[in-house]
Amino acid sequence: MPPAASTSPAASTSPAPPASSRAVGTLLLDAASLYYRAFHGVPQSLTAPDGTPVNAVRGFLDALAFLVAEHRPERLVVCWDDDWRPAFRVAALPSYKAHRVGAEGGEDAPAALGPQVPVIVDVLAALGVARVGCAGFEADDVIATLAARAVAAGGRGGVLVVSGDRDLFQLVDDAAGVAVLYVGRGVRKGELVDEAWLAERHGVRGGAAYADLAVLRGDPSDGLPGVAGIGERTAAALLARYGDLAGVRAAAASAAPDLPAGRRRRLLEAGAYLDAAPAVVRTVADAPVARVGGALPREAADPARLRELVSRWGLASSVDRVVVALAGAAGAS
Repeated sequence: MPPAASTSPAASTSPAPPASSRAVGTLLLDAASLYYRAFHGVPQSLTAPDGTPVNAVRGFLDALAFLVAEHRPERLVVCWDDDWRPAFRVAALPSYKAHRVGAEGGEDAPAALGPQVPVIVDVLAALGVARVGCAGFEADDVIATLAARAVAAGGRGGVLVVSGDRDLFQLVDDAAGVAVLYVGRGVRKGELVDEAWLAERHGVRGGAAYADLAVLRGDPSDGLPGVAGIGERTAAALLARYGDLAGVRAAAASAAPDLPAGRRRRLLEAGAYLDAAPAVVRTVADAPVARVGGALPREAADPARLRELVSRWGLASSVDRVVVALAGAAGAS
């Protein structure tokens, strides 16, 4: 392995994080969100020595290095989709992600991305970076569960969730110290989502209210139809007036005088959807996720395996950046 890909972080000096960064206690990464964005954002011309595309691998590792250097977490967990379309959500709402099912029943993903995902798994294992999924649950549920555990355990720095998925805005809770770094425009253009951000951008008071808004508004990308005629602004106004989704439905059921007749009719007609959708939209915060420490490795867990992966896939510069970032953050904690 060339010196740039050394698995001995002690030989390198971690770059000083930007002044705008803030140290966090627990950093939870939505893996699929990051590697999908890496695949679409990094040219497929980045290949391994044998010509195999590794753009998603390189982009994911570079994002990991940047996030660790930027936020210097005490704990880091890469959260995995062991089940991208859980049975309990499909049972509640059959349209859930139905349009994303491929010909063989799995997720319809780019052909060049699939082979890269196991490489990411192998590199994380060789580095010693914690990665965890949960059978029958999505990464969103893994993240929600780990965030709840971190809050219950206390500690400094709070929880920062990194994702390009707006669904995870529902976890935002200033009092509990849970925020989301929204990377829909890229990791380096991440937006810190807290309660003030949600109020300004979406007109809701916090994470729980955002989940109610998502139910009412719907989300075509997930196969959630929402309530006909109720977009985001109307949904936010209803929640502001009646408190929460239950309050909105109660107002419709009781023919509240300040609820327009047309809006009431649409809410009542969507009754079956509104019965089912909360179980689909809301994350599970007590999923049976394996206990994972998440302490940052000061050196590679399996240096020989890491050297092999770097050589085979041409990952020297990306892996070196991760190693340096991990060592710097671990040394600072």
